[in-house]
Amino acid sequence: MSDTKIDLLYLSEPEMIEAGVTDIAECIDIMEEVLVLVAKGDYRMAGQTANSHGAMVTFPESSPFPEMPTDAADRRFMAMPAYLGGRFDVAGVKWYGSNIDNREQGLPRSIHTIILNDKQTGAPFAIMSGNLESAYRTAAVPGAAARRLAPADSRSIGIIGPGAMNKSALASLVSARPTLDTIRINGRRRSTSEAYAEFVRESFPQFTDVTIVDTAEEAVRDMDIVSEAVTGLVGSQNYPYIDGEWIKPGAFLSLPANLRMDKEYTLSGRARLVADAKKIYESWAEEYPSPCHETAFGMIGLYWQDLIEAGELAPDRVVNIGDIIDGAAEGREFAEQPVLFSVGGMGVEDVAWGKTIYEHAIAKGIGTKLNLWNTPALA
Repeated sequence: MSDTKIDLLYLSEPEMIEAGVTDIAECIDIMEEVLVLVAKGDYRMAGQTANSHGAMVTFPESSPFPEMPTDAADRRFMAMPAYLGGRFDVAGVKWYGSNIDNREQGLPRSIHTIILNDKQTGAPFAIMSGNLESAYRTAAVPGAAARRLAPADSRSIGIIGPGAMNKSALASLVSARPTLDTIRINGRRRSTSEAYAEFVRESFPQFTDVTIVDTAEEAVRDMDIVSEAVTGLVGSQNYPYIDGEWIKPGAFLSLPANLRMDKEYTLSGRARLVADAKKIYESWAEEYPSPCHETAFGMIGLYWQDLIEAGELAPDRVVNIGDIIDGAAEGREFAEQPVLFSVGGMGVEDVAWGKTIYEHAIAKGIGTKLNLWNTPALA
């Protein structure tokens, strides 16, 4: 008879840290592998196309049920299931709840949990705290792109949206370009910009020039790298704006959040349009009413997809970063061409980094073993 006992490993946030979840350099290496596997098609995610970001629970503006939450900024529950092949060969899911009001209680906007499963039986073998895992894998994706596409001698970076996302993003971009020494910070509130500036001074003493600026333009002009990470309400009227004329020749822009840019610059070919994975934006376009950039999410990659759907932008104008990393596509088409990098986020990234940390934990004897059952009551 086969052994029916199922144990799994539980990893708390402190144990995730001990196992290396904040090792941004290793995470960038892992994300490079992931992005190449995605470009090759060795993965599955949710939905009929196997490219859906996940399954989301949202809430109505009003409800006759007093216990039911009502709609608010960033209020949702989300499951992001995925299978990733290659040497990872693992299935899993990231599950999280999000509410922007959490910040008033000293909690993160989103609270994440990762579960990893055996690909054959479906049995869980790990459950882990997911906030740092999610933050670092999100940050490592633009780091992987910056390794290939940011100016080699980058000195300056502009930050638009000085929140948690741009804290881990800065660690990633500094890892990719350790020559950085000048930073411009633009936030909606002076207090958050000041807190971010203090974070930079404490965490990255290499920055000898730390300046808070009043406008997005000041955070973009003359910067070698720009990281824009502003979340909030859906609809372009709520998105920050970047004018293409502000962008320095050859600059690298990491764009994992809401953003608005003018159509003429987008269509002109003056900037290279690079996506983490084109198919996830195609999937969003199938799932949400057109134009998706207005009705679903504000990532600039969805704006590109809207233009493709409208026949205004040729599909081959957008390239996968995995193809660039693998050598199947060129990076810049000409010297001094700025790069706009859209980051949508994928569950395959979570299972890859999650499994890596799980393996580190096993090797170091970290974590708590939990028993699911010795013999299932129903089989």
